[in-house]
Amino acid sequence: MSLEIRTAWWRRSRRVLPWLAAATLLAACTGPGADVPAPTQSPVAQGKLGSVAVVTHGSPGDAFWNVVKNGAEAAGKDFGVRVEYNSSGDPGQQAKLIDNAVAQGVDGLVVSMANPEALRPSIEKAVAAGIPVVTINSGESESAKFGAIGHVGQSETLAGQSAGKRLADAGRKKLLCVIHEAGNIGANQRCDGATKAFGNGTTLQVDINNPTDAQSRIKGALEADRSIDAVLTLNSQVAARAVDGVKESQSSATVATFDLNTDVVEAIRAGKLLFAVDQQQYEQGYLPIVLLQLYRTNLNSVGGGAPVQTGPAFVDKNNVEAVAARVALGMR
Repeated sequence: MSLEIRTAWWRRSRRVLPWLAAATLLAACTGPGADVPAPTQSPVAQGKLGSVAVVTHGSPGDAFWNVVKNGAEAAGKDFGVRVEYNSSGDPGQQAKLIDNAVAQGVDGLVVSMANPEALRPSIEKAVAAGIPVVTINSGESESAKFGAIGHVGQSETLAGQSAGKRLADAGRKKLLCVIHEAGNIGANQRCDGATKAFGNGTTLQVDINNPTDAQSRIKGALEADRSIDAVLTLNSQVAARAVDGVKESQSSATVATFDLNTDVVEAIRAGKLLFAVDQQQYEQGYLPIVLLQLYRTNLNSVGGGAPVQTGPAFVDKNNVEAVAARVALGMR
């Protein structure tokens, strides 16, 4: 064979061999006699994910929800998706924000459902308009019922049970679980799980929008019942008030909390908080954009009807230093 012929053969082989390898791999995967569907039988992707509206029930500027926002915006940059984040602690206003997003014709919607029934008509309107919805954080059990393609968050009952068990294992005997937001289904689930796993607990309702009163109420509860030796708060901002309330009441109660911020990190370092339940809310912002991207471009679904769990994870004195830097960056 001449040099010219050998050279031409080699060039053709370089183009053909990868396709032969792919065909061989496909045959190995499908096995003898397996039917390989024609390309026209494959699902057709719904198109590009250009814009996503994220509508949560958090108050603007809230430390927890700022991390959710950071996660969603980071995913938007990674996937080239325009992400618009809005929030309101008022269910009626949150529903209006959802309706506005639907009217604007967004390509995807991410919603937290602290008050599921108040948001149901708006979410179902989005689904009817062909807008895929992913729910986050709260409303896990209602998500599929309302037509969402998935839920990303922490099972609040399971997280509460895990927190209650850790406090019981620490030798505490009576638990006070502090609910900071009336009507928040997730908060009630956390306390229900915690008190059930702990075995001997009671709840206290406070208002996160009135921190001074929240601290006073916690102090009063501890002074009224000296047998309470464990306090579980459901929010990082209320945790600091609980620590001060314990000090003012001269109680020896152990304090633990849900969620992280820099104050919680410092309190764990100082031994003022036993642990924080970390639901990794950055993932609750980031992962829904991934789910919507996969659905819009490839008709993928994730979770098989079950929620994608982001927690509970626990931060205590053993791992707080490893997590602290991420908290400072707004990523935990």
